[in-house]
Amino acid sequence: MPFAIVETGGKQYQISEGDVFTVEKLKGAQEGEKVVFDKVLLMDDGKSTKVGTPYLSGASVEVTLVEHGKGKKLYVQKFKAKSRYKRRVGHRQQHSKVQVGKIQ
Repeated sequence: MPFAIVETGGKQYQISEGDVFTVEKLKGAQEGEKVVFDKVLLMDDGKSTKVGTPYLSGASVEVTLVEHGKGKKLYVQKFKAKSRYKRRVGHRQQHSKVQVGKIQ
């Protein structure tokens, strides 16, 4: 089964056609819209493997934006002993769920 490794949002993902996965929020894109990832690091079609230095020229992956969402709430706590100081802050990271269309 062919696959590719793409970079988006400062992270790398191994994907195949038809996969659904979450990435850092894609700003400016609407749900149902097609987005092209052109930072392809590696492509494999089962017979040959192409590796970029760092990216493959002419390679791209077309994905469809399924939905925007937020991740699970994470808490950050600060504490200083003997001074009655403590803080608790919550954060929910925004993400986009995408479905892979064509790998070219």
